[in-house]
Amino acid sequence: MKSIKVIKVGGKVINNEDRLDAFLKALRQLEGPKVLVHGGGSVASTMGERLGIKPNMKDGRRITDDDTQEVITMVYGGLVNKNIVAKLQALGSDAVGLSGADVNLISAKKRNPEPVDYGWVGDIEQVRTDWLLEFLRNDVIPVLAPLTHDGKGNILNTNADSIASFTASALAEFSSVELMLCFEQAGVMKDEIMLPGLNPDLYEELKSEKVITDGMIPKIDLGFAALKQGVKHVTIRSFDALQEEKAGTELRLT
Repeated sequence: MKSIKVIKVGGKVINNEDRLDAFLKALRQLEGPKVLVHGGGSVASTMGERLGIKPNMKDGRRITDDDTQEVITMVYGGLVNKNIVAKLQALGSDAVGLSGADVNLISAKKRNPEPVDYGWVGDIEQVRTDWLLEFLRNDVIPVLAPLTHDGKGNILNTNADSIASFTASALAEFSSVELMLCFEQAGVMKDEIMLPGLNPDLYEELKSEKVITDGMIPKIDLGFAALKQGVKHVTIRSFDALQEEKAGTELRLT
């Protein structure tokens, strides 16, 4: 199989109709098989507030209690996921929307409640590749929602960057894989200048200097983890630079 692209796009893009339309048009024009992983946290927060369920955050991470679990299942697996699939179909690309529970695609375990109980949040254990490869061979774009399952009938809220990294790593056993983590910035920034490349030594230096902080840390960690698992190319880039070969910050192990 040709090189597979695994592309993650964040909720702030999804929440903007024009941005999302432009992103999906660029995605469709990318050559070769591709998997799209989407977030949707801002959409879930908005919908939850409309239903009287305010988001409960701890250190920037969502606490997924019983009510929130219902909201994120509806929003991620329904509203956001199927909207993206419908838009891709309108552009002429066959797509299928999936959660981790569908065909046992992504199994996870509920996160340990110590030291912080995040509720129905999942840490990935395994990504099943046979169905993904079948879709890709038939020119279908799998669109993965940030939902997994625990094998006991429970849906788990799971970080979209994690799903993208684990999916790319699993597919790397069968093909060359490129992972693109797309969001609102041009890449990893220092003094408002984008870094064209980032290796572990520079990463640790920038973390110690508090240049790289908060949500960027797990994103980069997951990118490096994918490289260690055989993914050939990882970039952190803007959603509107999807087709540019030299766009974003390339992560390198050396």
